[in-house]
Amino acid sequence: MEPAQPADRVPADRTPPDGQPPAADVSAGPGGEPAATDPTPPPPAVSGKSERSPKDMAISLLVLLVPIALLLAFYRGFLGGDQATTVDPAPAIEQARSANVFPVSQPQGLGSDWTTVSARYQTVEGGANLRLGYLTPEGRGVQLLQSSVPADRLLPAELTSQGQPQGPTELAGRTWQLYTARGNQQALVLLEPTRTVIVVGDARDNELRELAGSLR
Repeated sequence: MEPAQPADRVPADRTPPDGQPPAADVSAGPGGEPAATDPTPPPPAVSGKSERSPKDMAISLLVLLVPIALLLAFYRGFLGGDQATTVDPAPAIEQARSANVFPVSQPQGLGSDWTTVSARYQTVEGGANLRLGYLTPEGRGVQLLQSSVPADRLLPAELTSQGQPQGPTELAGRTWQLYTARGNQQALVLLEPTRTVIVVGDARDNELRELAGSLR
């Protein structure tokens, strides 16, 4: 006779009877009861796209632009940001006269609407240059150059190799030559034994003549 089986022994074979689905494998808890499943749902996926509306983006852009506009208004209104910087040409003119390399002339009688924006005297290869830059009443740029550099070297360097004489013109008792220059510029050239004077810029012909005729 076989010994009796314990009443709580689970048969090793868990095959269900015919016609029934197999039982799910449920893990048992510490007391033998089925373990509870976690009902917490998984966290939602984070979308990579921005949820900001066009209105929010426009407001953010406006917040950035307002300080910039205020700074520009302060720069123009209080610091004169749109005005040309005026310089005193006297030190450069005095330096050129002290060097005594060539006779130095300077404009006389120009109106207050002519603005001196640059002034420099320097020695260069072959001579020395005195450059004075002006802003004309019409807001155009003109340069007055007085130099002891030989004209055959100076003119191609300043007016480019395409600069060509266009004929003589009389200004304040002197005979100047009208030249073409780089781009839309034109020039008036005065050739003297010890210096060459060039008035060049994109100003109108009458403003070039006014500056050239004012030299004393």
